[in-house]
Amino acid sequence: MLPLSTEPTREEIDQSTGPLLLEFGASWCPHCQAIQADLAKSLAEAPEVRHIKIEDGPGRPLGRSFRVKLWPTFVLMRNGQIIQSLVRPAPEILQAEIANFLALVRQGA
Repeated sequence: MLPLSTEPTREEIDQSTGPLLLEFGASWCPHCQAIQADLAKSLAEAPEVRHIKIEDGPGRPLGRSFRVKLWPTFVLMRNGQIIQSLVRPAPEILQAEIANFLALVRQGA
């Protein structure tokens, strides 16, 4: 998924429905780049999850509202509620963490 040209507001995120994965990072970040293939595979197996990729950096209010300090940071949400945050997960655990999130979503967590 490509970064949005217009960053959503925190209010828009909080009012979202269904499962949502926010991905905070930067296009030039090597940690963000290293995880993209595994992320794409996980998301391909979970079409019900809406994915929003947000280019983060100094002065970006959405990232600050989620207390993003390291990239990539993933915020897993359902119906506007935070279920879990993943801060710079290793590529080898990302798929397992997203699978855990999907299990929670499917159980109605």
